[in-house]
Amino acid sequence: MSDLRNPIPAFGTPPSLDDLTDMAERALATIPIRLARHVQGVGVMVEDMPDEETLDDLDIESAWDLTGLYRGTPLTERSVSDPVRQPDLIFLYREPILLEWIETGEDLFRLVRNVVIHEIAHHFGFSDAEIEALEQEME
Repeated sequence: MSDLRNPIPAFGTPPSLDDLTDMAERALATIPIRLARHVQGVGVMVEDMPDEETLDDLDIESAWDLTGLYRGTPLTERSVSDPVRQPDLIFLYREPILLEWIETGEDLFRLVRNVVIHEIAHHFGFSDAEIEALEQEME
């Protein structure tokens, strides 16, 4: 596996769904407490590409433009009287993430972590400036 000095293993082949899932789970474990309190019990799903229904719902033309998505009900909108609901999930889309990784040369773990942070933060109404501050805090 990897250690803290070298958090991402070298890949001879493209990172798998499981590799990205592992990175996303490690990223979730390192997010600041003010963000982590919003996502207790949130799951991570990694899929190769977003489906057409998701793209249509978000009015996105190209699947390559979507690297992640948070689906769920914000804590501020939940009630004890709510019916049983599906668990909140962060979806990561492997192929668009890998394309961005190749195009930018960004560290893959950092890229996955930033997608996770963005999805959580945007879902809960954080501004772009607040998201940037979170990312800097985690460096």
